[in-house]
Amino acid sequence: MNAHSQSEHSAPNGRLFIIFGPLLVLGALTAFIAVGAGLFGWYQGEMLTIATAMCGILLAVSVILLYRGMSQRNVARQMLQSAEARVGGIVESAMDAIIAVDENQKIVLFNAAAEKVFGHRRDDAQGQSLDMLLPARFRASHRGHIENFGRAGTTSRRMGEQLILWGKRQNGEEFPIEASISLHREGEHRIHTVILRDITSRIRADEALRCSREELRELAAAAHSVREQEKSRIARELHDELAQALTALKIDVNWVREKLPDADPLVAGKLASMQGLLDGTVAATRRISADLRPLMLDDLGLVPAAEWLAQNFSQRTGIACELAVGSDDLQLQDPYATAVFRILQESLTNVAKHAQATQVQITIDKDNDTITLTVEDNGRGFSPSDPRKPGSYGLLGLRERAYLLGGAFDIESKPGGGTRIEVRIPIQQEQLQS
Repeated sequence: MNAHSQSEHSAPNGRLFIIFGPLLVLGALTAFIAVGAGLFGWYQGEMLTIATAMCGILLAVSVILLYRGMSQRNVARQMLQSAEARVGGIVESAMDAIIAVDENQKIVLFNAAAEKVFGHRRDDAQGQSLDMLLPARFRASHRGHIENFGRAGTTSRRMGEQLILWGKRQNGEEFPIEASISLHREGEHRIHTVILRDITSRIRADEALRCSREELRELAAAAHSVREQEKSRIARELHDELAQALTALKIDVNWVREKLPDADPLVAGKLASMQGLLDGTVAATRRISADLRPLMLDDLGLVPAAEWLAQNFSQRTGIACELAVGSDDLQLQDPYATAVFRILQESLTNVAKHAQATQVQITIDKDNDTITLTVEDNGRGFSPSDPRKPGSYGLLGLRERAYLLGGAFDIESKPGGGTRIEVRIPIQQEQLQS
């Protein structure tokens, strides 16, 4: 029973009180006048005049009160009808399906959007059990959810926040929904109102986006693999062919110098200059080869390559660099070994460029099926929430390499407090044992 029906039932009682109340008062006053007449010796005509005057006044007051009461009730009724019309218009024009059920799970409200979503006509749905809109396997749990909601004493709640709810159309098709439920009471009756939305399109879009991201991830991983293979090939050729050819040429120049001990000073000077140029070229070739891909990463594994990288970093920058390996058996195959090495390499490059540090601590460890790389420096630090500078891709590259292998990248830093980078990459057990 709503407020409108309650006002309709209470209105007659109010009118009866206004009509008969003055009459009761008049009867009491008449008795009072009769008593007064006996006490003060009034005549019958005087008593009748006083009674008539009092009756007229009371009737006039009654009419005025009755008119005011009816006017106020008419205004209230019109306002209530207007409010109900507005609410009804909102419910009907809502883009989301709105369904109300009573305490017996019978449908008492079914708006136009609900007709469109579920495919049922309103006249066919109203009075039916809510089970007709739910897949059979969810009906019992849904009923229990409604009962628990009613006992909890709350008036509104979002349903299925941790999982997807499902509805069923008239043709039997199941579809995902998100919904919120509210409870209000009409006397002794409880009405549950559910506002729900068909999220089929959103689920499909999310799935398409997930598939697209997975494809991009696989494509990027393949591109990284191809690039590393090409770097390895070029580094091998530089080391095995060009560097060896330059070394042989250097030996030949040295042989010529030995065979011409008394050569013209200009010739001797030119040979010495060639010797120095060859020495520098051989060193540059080896450096370029190592920067492309250190051959010891393929020949000896991750730990020796990391040790070489830390030692080379200290020699070039003068920054103390300490490497700690938590596991004695840390043999990894590609793409994991390459990813960890490249992340370490890029991290040290960032330290050299930006950190202004005097010490770097590197830790490589594995726990079950996860390898963890930590690089921590005592440099000037920065705020990770600051916008990335244009053209700066160092941290982005680290995060991307970890993401391509399903890993996680965390960074802790603050101005003046140094920087700590931690990368965790899940690795197949057979990779750890190979």
